[in-house]
Amino acid sequence: QVQLVESGGGLVQAGGSLRLSCAASGSILTISDMGWYRQVPGKQRELVATITRGGLTRSGSTNYADSVRGRFTISRDAAKSTIYLQMNSLKPEDTAVYYCNTKTFGSAVYWGQGTQVTVSS
Repeated sequence: QVQLVESGGGLVQAGGSLRLSCAASGSILTISDMGWYRQVPGKQRELVATITRGGLTRSGSTNYADSVRGRFTISRDAAKSTIYLQMNSLKPEDTAVYYCNTKTFGSAVYWGQGTQVTVSS
């Protein structure tokens, strides 16, 4: 089992920044890819950014949604158990519940509880 806990959400003005964190616990050695997704009422959950596990001394490969590329940065700690989402130049349309996600080497998928990000104009 893997547990994911997001933190760092909040209310920010347009143009501002937030940094989200997602800490994994449990069977962390089984964790492969991790990522951030977001969802607003009435819409499907969408990918924001993903990052692979990487190697012992190398960072994982990253992938971004077109809507956030250049503004958001996903990163992962050396232990591979925590990811971050640095969000800059935030827009009102970035308002959503942001969810942390991970996939294990056995292809199991886990989700965090979500953290609310609200961007005011």
